[in-house]
Amino acid sequence: MRRTHNLTYLAVLLALSPIISEASTTTEQSIERLTVTGSRIVESLDEVPASITLIDQQTIQEKLRVTAELQNLLALAVPGMAPSTGSTSNFGQTLRGRNVLVMIDGVPQDTPLRNGGLGIRTLDPASIERIEVVNGATSIWGNGAAGGVINYITKKPSTEAARVMLSQSVRSSLVKTEDSIGYRSVLSLDGTTGHLGYVAKLSQDKYGVQRDADGDILGLQYGLSDSRQRDLFVKLGYSLKDNQRLQFTYNYYDSDQNARYQDVPGNIDLGEKTYAVPLADGDIPLGAPQGPEGNYNLMLKYEHDEVFSNTSLVLDGYRQKIDNVFFWSATLGNPEQGFEGGQSAILSEKAGLRGVLTSRIALGNVYATLIYGVDLLQDVTSQPLLDGRIWVPEMDMNSRAVFVQSKWELADDWTVKAGARREAINVSVDDYNTLRLCRSAQTCSTPIAVSGGEMAYDATTYNIGLRYRLSEAFSPFISYSEGFEVPDLGLLLRTATVDDISLIQSEASVVKNYEAGFSSQLKALYFNVALYRSTSELGTRSQLDSATGVYRPVRAPQEIWGYEASAEYRLSDAWQLSAAYGYAEGKDTESDTYLGARQISAPKLTASARYRVNADATVSMYWLHVFNRDRFSPNAAGFYSGDEGPISSYDVINLSANYQINNWQLFAGIENLLNEDYFPARAQALRYGTGYSVKGPGATLNIGASYTF
Repeated sequence: MRRTHNLTYLAVLLALSPIISEASTTTEQSIERLTVTGSRIVESLDEVPASITLIDQQTIQEKLRVTAELQNLLALAVPGMAPSTGSTSNFGQTLRGRNVLVMIDGVPQDTPLRNGGLGIRTLDPASIERIEVVNGATSIWGNGAAGGVINYITKKPSTEAARVMLSQSVRSSLVKTEDSIGYRSVLSLDGTTGHLGYVAKLSQDKYGVQRDADGDILGLQYGLSDSRQRDLFVKLGYSLKDNQRLQFTYNYYDSDQNARYQDVPGNIDLGEKTYAVPLADGDIPLGAPQGPEGNYNLMLKYEHDEVFSNTSLVLDGYRQKIDNVFFWSATLGNPEQGFEGGQSAILSEKAGLRGVLTSRIALGNVYATLIYGVDLLQDVTSQPLLDGRIWVPEMDMNSRAVFVQSKWELADDWTVKAGARREAINVSVDDYNTLRLCRSAQTCSTPIAVSGGEMAYDATTYNIGLRYRLSEAFSPFISYSEGFEVPDLGLLLRTATVDDISLIQSEASVVKNYEAGFSSQLKALYFNVALYRSTSELGTRSQLDSATGVYRPVRAPQEIWGYEASAEYRLSDAWQLSAAYGYAEGKDTESDTYLGARQISAPKLTASARYRVNADATVSMYWLHVFNRDRFSPNAAGFYSGDEGPISSYDVINLSANYQINNWQLFAGIENLLNEDYFPARAQALRYGTGYSVKGPGATLNIGASYTF
């Protein structure tokens, strides 16, 4: 039985929902070209010898008028990000073909010991000030950042004594409105009084059924139909002195899908979609509602601007609890024991402490910034089935790391950055038994008693980069960075075919990322180009075991390469245009075979046009085009396996508009404006079950208003 949470704020939201309106936190802003993520140094983007994507507040607000799903926002804004999966799962939505580390204010949100692909949806986007994305492996953040880093930077208090924002919006399918109406409610309070600054936000999203371009209900696996998301965010900052501050942050996120529908399985090889129909009278949904049962982050930060000469200190302590419930699946059954199916949950509890010192040194016309410190983390993760069976045993990880990062500004033209991180990780696992799981009466896995023990990992990773600011028109860079990645141990443990964990191929991998590119400012045109190549000694892909019907991990060397380009052009004070293109490809170099869609996305082009009608009204349009990718051959029956399905191109256009009237803001957005009938790229490629064969949503309207006082 799914646990319930007695949260006072939910009652407040429900009471206010008829009168709350969607609030925009800012008026038009210029693009703020700053980043603090890549090397923990606050710096201008034109100094960074790497490819960085910054999503500012205005862009976030425009996307929120269409949909509150962060997956969609990132897919449109980040060239190297795979297209949105159209679901609550980001499984298969990689960054440059590798796993990405998702953080909230620098605190990791993923569960790398058992990667469930749910890290992107960890807080409500109304709590986000901006999003910083580092593209490519980064050594400075440690395990999990093989493809890069997504850092959600949360809202800061306003300078007013108190500012209240109330929001309400309503969404509905434009193809068939029946049962599709949902709402979004946000209540926020922030301000500064004396030495205290505060931000508090309550939000709730309630979805009706989602419908595709034909008006059919989308399949339920990782679905949003009849789901509810709730978020409580609190940030308190207190100035102890002019140069010392304390900050407390708490975020609670809960999501569940409790739909009284059942899936009608499709077959993507035959072009058949999986869709949902109402349950028969008297039937009840299988299993517990899927989604996060109540994930929370608790963070405490202390800052001292000058703990000693020219040196600042930041101390971060955090705790996190994750309880993600997955969909009910017949493949987790064992009829011999009376289980017709099963449902799993990833449970993870983290506690961490970070200490960072930043020293600034001037040596003639050379200015140096040194960042050095320590990261400590304990992570206990498991994946049981809700019926009591243990699928992935408890993994107890202790991680200790020290790092140093330097930045050298030589004259006015050159920036050199270099750093290193020493990581030591220890994971302990008790003795356990793998499960006997049956896809049919004739196709079952063989249970194995596995002796536990300890797995130790350590590595030193390096990074170095150079940027030359020749002129505004041409500012090239080159960089080399390594990322340390422990494999998905939970996946390896639950599919073990040996009787001792020391015999499992669980070695960690160092991902080496090489990149070159440039940025350019030509009057009203700003653009970036980057080429990259990354290699790893032991990547992980899945291969079907025909005897058991189980997909087993294969460890082999991998190489991934690609290029990206993005541009912004201010045509006039009224018109602003942008476009971005991302291409990635990769191979298992041992077998000389292409990597599947679980890692490598189809090429992608995005474009947008923003038109400021006048000082109070803006209209924006976003276009996503996904190109073809067809690298694999079907079997004799014409079917594909794993993640090797061909991807056919498709287009999605979104439209948003807003109008300001004093303290009121009226807004509307349409997702899939032209009602494109398509399967998302992940749905086209994956063959892990019929639940992935779900089409994208048809034309959907979101309309609302905001009031600020």
